[in-house]
Amino acid sequence: MNIKVITPGELFQKMSAHEKVTLLDVRAEEKYHDFHIDGPKVDSYNIHKEEIFNLEEAENLANESLPKDKEIIVTCTTGNSATKCANVLSARNYNVTVLEGGITAWKEYLKTK
Repeated sequence: MNIKVITPGELFQKMSAHEKVTLLDVRAEEKYHDFHIDGPKVDSYNIHKEEIFNLEEAENLANESLPKDKEIIVTCTTGNSATKCANVLSARNYNVTVLEGGITAWKEYLKTK
């Protein structure tokens, strides 16, 4: 299954253009509270990757707030967990895209701005 990828630069452009962005951060809650991608038009969700991996067994997400009709950009620290989560969500007909390089790459990108 081929999951779409978005670069930090592309995400930054979307946000700069005030496009509505739905982000799913699958890191631990404390990491999320420490730092996450945010903006005026960003809908940000924090659902731990374990919860998403458990979807394999669970019928539906305990937190059914994730929209199925919007592109969801999935992110984690480096992009590995996000890719695994995106595969699980994609199999459940969510429209997912992975932030390439995760939060680490995003922070690096912001340094160039």
